Amino acid sequence: MNIGDYMADAISSLFKIVLGLIFVLVPLYLAIFQLRNTLGMATLQFIEAGITVFVILIGLALVIVGFSDI
Repeated sequence: MNIGDYMADAISSLFKIVLGLIFVLVPLYLAIFQLRNTLGMATLQFIEAGITVFVILIGLALVIVGFSDI
């Protein structure tokens, strides 16, 4: 392996970590600050919570995979 391969692996790992953090932080921000005032029905709140948890879990998985690749 040459230096270019190591750099590509590091950038790939960093991309996974950044993408994972985006998938964790954006839904939390939207759920806490933005969508709280506009959604009023219990069904929509349930769907919103399910999607939020799903995206957060995907983000955590990407962060874990990114750190394990380093």
